[in-house]
Amino acid sequence: MSISIKHIDQSRLAGVDFNNLPFGKICSDHMFVMDYKDGAWQEGKIVPLSNFSIHPANLTLHYGQSIFEGMKASADKGGTPLLFRLDQHVERINASADRMCMPNIPGDIFTSAIETLVDLDKGWIPPTAGSALYIRPYMFATDEFIGVRPSETYKFVIFTCPVGPYYAKPVSLLAADEFVRACDGGVGEAKTAGNYAASLYPARAAKEKGYDQVMWMDPVEFKYIQEVGTMNIFFIMDGKAYTPNLNGSILKGITRDSVIKIMQDRGIEVVEAPLSKDQVIEAYEAGMLQEVFGTGTAAVVSYVNKIAFGEKVLDIDPEAYEIGPYLKSYIERLRSGDQEDKFGWIQKVNQLQLAG
Repeated sequence: MSISIKHIDQSRLAGVDFNNLPFGKICSDHMFVMDYKDGAWQEGKIVPLSNFSIHPANLTLHYGQSIFEGMKASADKGGTPLLFRLDQHVERINASADRMCMPNIPGDIFTSAIETLVDLDKGWIPPTAGSALYIRPYMFATDEFIGVRPSETYKFVIFTCPVGPYYAKPVSLLAADEFVRACDGGVGEAKTAGNYAASLYPARAAKEKGYDQVMWMDPVEFKYIQEVGTMNIFFIMDGKAYTPNLNGSILKGITRDSVIKIMQDRGIEVVEAPLSKDQVIEAYEAGMLQEVFGTGTAAVVSYVNKIAFGEKVLDIDPEAYEIGPYLKSYIERLRSGDQEDKFGWIQKVNQLQLAG
């Protein structure tokens, strides 16, 4: 796909402190935009990062027809940008689009847009270990109409942000016992904006009690673990890795899938099945709960040091973790080109001829 490019007049890159990168607050110079109308995607273009003009009756603002992805670009020692499992992000954003009655984005368009944008702003990729260029592709409805129905027009956008680690220290979790994230038949698998809006109130309540995040439980008995607000969840018990199975209510995490494959390749048994709080508590009391960690694009592999199930509090020591640090190091080495890419997950961004 041919992408027109309008370069920014004056880059803001020189003013960025790569040693102090608050997550998601600093945006790179350019963004990709493409409109959908008359049943087809129009010409895509890259322009300087700028604001949108939106009609008061914009359908998304009223009915939430919006989806997104989260990706990261890193660089090898020669400065070549690297993308992680790009094909899986294409597949997942289109699965979200299907669920939200939105048009699919052709894979070649998605890939070309990401590669061109990342190559253009590759100077924004942080050089510090554990940091990356976060990539946010998203799509939202643009019909100017008050009525509950799918839009007929959409805007697809990609912008990037240099970021440091999402969690700088181990996190504590409070198991939900009143609010739920998703139910069977809902939109739990989709990366749609409303899922995250619904999580804000219980997440705030958890923080008021001294916990970093909510750990979501099943919506019927509050007995079975689903996921954490920002990541999928893994428990190492008696040398085996346990994680809730994908049942339509849990996000199909790409990092989740990656760590499962890495562990299996290392000979670690992975159990994907309904996982109850009773199983976890029993393992903890028997001294067999060895590690708990979350996985996600932003979080990568984040260690958990405390989980509260009501009055029952489990304290775990991340200093004793072995599998979590191995997985985190493995993925970080993949993203720097220092780890053999035996799974074929890394895609190099070849230098492009960037026309003005």
